[in-house]
Amino acid sequence: MASLEVVRGELTDAHRDTRLNLQSVLENNSLTPEQRWGVAVGSAFAARNERLKEAVLHEARQALGEKAEPVIEDARAAASLMGMNNVYYRFRHMVGKESYSTKRAGLRMNRLVQVLTNKVDFELVCLAVSAINGCETCVQSHEKVVIEGGLSEDQVHDAVRIASVIHAAAVGLES
Repeated sequence: MASLEVVRGELTDAHRDTRLNLQSVLENNSLTPEQRWGVAVGSAFAARNERLKEAVLHEARQALGEKAEPVIEDARAAASLMGMNNVYYRFRHMVGKESYSTKRAGLRMNRLVQVLTNKVDFELVCLAVSAINGCETCVQSHEKVVIEGGLSEDQVHDAVRIASVIHAAAVGLES
């Protein structure tokens, strides 16, 4: 299983900034280790690059030890749910017709309230994944929940920085 260091080494000189950022954003910041790695794992699932995902999973397990599996499972669930919700709510926003906004989504989202870690951290991962997927409605909704849940704008900022660099690394590995 490749580590993030190996994956960073696979990024060419055209992706030097991403290579450097991939290391720096995962170092100490305003997030707890569980938040940091939850966001990284969820972002790696959303970025859809197998090598990067496996490396992030490996590093998360190393960093979190026995706490890793609930964080990973919540991140996996958040990425999947946002894969669905971001498409649906981005569509409603992009079309801009009030008639779609009044229709019931009718999509199961029970996992949003059945988290293994805690609600705020789960929502932070949802926010990061929604940023990758470009859903304005979901980003605003999840940002509001995490701020009301006690996180700071610095923590939101750090989470989105991680998401952006994970996404950039996936692009770099594919190009």
